[in-house]
Amino acid sequence: MGNAADIVKAAIAKGVIVSTAESCTGGLVGAAFTDVAGSSAMFEYGFITYSNAAKVNLLAVSQATLDAHGAVSEETAREMALGARAASGADIAVSITGIAGPGGSDHKPEGRVCFGLADAFGARAETSEFGALGRDTVRRHSVDHALSLVMSAIVSYSHKT
Repeated sequence: MGNAADIVKAAIAKGVIVSTAESCTGGLVGAAFTDVAGSSAMFEYGFITYSNAAKVNLLAVSQATLDAHGAVSEETAREMALGARAASGADIAVSITGIAGPGGSDHKPEGRVCFGLADAFGARAETSEFGALGRDTVRRHSVDHALSLVMSAIVSYSHKT
């Protein structure tokens, strides 16, 4: 797992720019980066796309994807990351969409959070089931997981030639 200060340092060392696309975390990953002095050298854009309309309008998430899979899905998380990377020109983009709670359903329970990561080599997505731990805890776990994904991507990053 990486913390924001380590990520900022590693990104600057590799010359990597990171962007975020956040729904259920409402900008907390971007805030973690900007809490670190000097983060402007690696973080330029953070998109808070809480509504489906914002996902479509700002990140070019397909309405067909939202209709077929919903906002809380790996498909949507993947498109959010790709859209954030394209809109910002970043090397790496991370996305988060989920159900922090309270609530949820049998099909999409509280604590389900989908993450996307996009870089020059493509995009991938994954789901974490944090459980009904309460809104604040789910959001904290989501930020920690997103930071971990970004750190792993930075560590293995090489600029595509």
